[in-house]
Formats: sequence, C-alpha cells, structure tokens
Amino acid sequence: MAKPEQSERAQTVRRFNRLYTQRIGLLQRSYLDGDYSLSHVRVLYELAQRRDATASSLGAALGLDLGYLSRILKRFERDKLVVRTRASRDARQALLNLSARGRALAAHYQERAGQEAHKLIDQMSESEQQRLVQAMSAIETLLEPTAQAPAFVLRPHRAGDLGFIVYRHGALYAQEYGWGEAFEALVAEIAARFLRNYDARYERCWIAERSSEIVGSVLVTRQSKTVAQLRLLLVEPSARGLGIGRCLIDECVRFARNTGYRKLTLWTNDNLHAARHLYEAAGFQLLESKEHSDFGVKLTGQTWTLPL
Repeated sequence: MAKPEQSERAQTVRRFNRLYTQRIGLLQRSYLDGDYSLSHVRVLYELAQRRDATASSLGAALGLDLGYLSRILKRFERDKLVVRTRASRDARQALLNLSARGRALAAHYQERAGQEAHKLIDQMSESEQQRLVQAMSAIETLLEPTAQAPAFVLRPHRAGDLGFIVYRHGALYAQEYGWGEAFEALVAEIAARFLRNYDARYERCWIAERSSEIVGSVLVTRQSKTVAQLRLLLVEPSARGLGIGRCLIDECVRFARNTGYRKLTLWTNDNLHAARHLYEAAGFQLLESKEHSDFGVKLTGQTWTLPL
C-alpha cells in the first residue's frame, strides 16, 4: 500500500501531466492547427533529422508501436511527404526520407512550434523564464538521467550582458585579427544605443550559454519600419563547431520575419570567413563591398541582405 506522501506526490505528477498535455495541444485532434496530430509531427521531425531512416529505427527512437508507426508512414506516403526506397545492400529493408514537400512541412512546423514557445515565455518576466527553464531541465534530468545535455542554450539578455559583449568583441578581435580600439569603441556605441532605445517589440538580443558560461551572442536592431539589422554576432573559440552561430542567425531571421520586417541586413568584413559562410547558408545575399581601414588594418566591408 502506498504511503500518504507517495500518493500526494503521485497526484502532483498527474496534475502536472494534465496541465502540460493541455498546454502543448496533446488533447487536440490536430497539432498547431495543421492536418496532423502531435504524433504525426514528431515522426515528421525525426525524419527531418535523419537520412535513410528505417521504420524500426524510428520506432525505437520515439518509443512508438510499429503498427501505429506504419499507419503514420503510409499516410505520409499518400500525402507525398515521404519517399520510400530499397536499401542497396539489403533489398528487404526500406529506407525512408522526406520529400521536398515533406521538408518544407517539417520546417513550417518547426517555425510554428518556436512561435508557440516564444508566446508562452514572452509573457513571463526574466526571473520567471529562468525558473521555468531550470525546472524543465531538472524534470528532464530526473526522468531520463542518461539523456545527453544540450550543448548550449539560448536566452534573452540581462543586466551586464551587453558590457560582456563589448569586452569579448574587443579582446577577441584584437587577438585574432589585430583590430584596434576603434572597433571596440564601435561595438560599445552599438551596445549603448541598443540599451538606450531597447524596445522588445522590434529588437532582441540572444545570449548562448554552455555550462552557465556565455559562449555566443547576437543582436537584432531596428533600422526602419521594414528593415532590421543583424549585429554583433560572436561565438567563442571554445564553442565553435557546435552550431551556435547558425542557431543565433536562425533566431534573428525568425524574429525579424515574425515581427513583420521585410528585410534583414548586416554588415561584416570579408576576412570573417566562417561568419560569411553562415550568412550565405541562411540565404543572405551580398549587396555591396567597400574597402576601409577603420580598425587600423586594411579591410573590405560587406553589406548583406535577406528578403523576408
């Protein structure tokens, strides 16, 4: 027979489950007002992360009954979201990949899910957001201790972050590129203007953290009613290769698009090769190049733009 305190704890767990399933739309027949259930979308997401998946590997990853999974995959095939091919080494094994239509739908659901998550936390204060994320991390760790912790997390800026951004830009670019104090002064001016005029409806700052240490940052600032600017993208050397830069850029693009901007621009220099590759991968196009020596060395400044 369960002890009284165990029964009370079990009731707390059940109460939380009821609240959570309602909030994420598990009780709805369709997810995010689309044509598919949450289970369908989870399978779609898993397929988007893999190449040449098999039904057995999907079932194991998601903990789904193979009969139920088979019905989901058959619907995806009817809807032309999934392409099934035979493995070259074993004709008995079917390989599953998303079609172009399937990838587009997966990206749509990803964007919508991000919007819903932002909608949930945007109504909370900074301290409430931190408490929520910490509580969720604790639940995840307790329920699945062997789960791999995320390589990094993104959060909004808080007191002191912009000063740290100025410091790291000044120190890192002096060390890696020999840029002088004029560059640090420019970063300080951008940071001061951002803080002085900050309006969360139109501007944002994201901080990337790894093991509670800041390892990356970026800003979106307002140029006009229709144009936003991506500024001060930085990833620490110790955290490069983890996808932080790409994730920060994606957040900027998503925010600018959802805010109603028609164009996102940025200014960089041609010797920042890694950053330029990220901008190109995100769809930015080179608009203008101009030589300058503002930071004590000869450089070619570049203006890039992304229609939204």
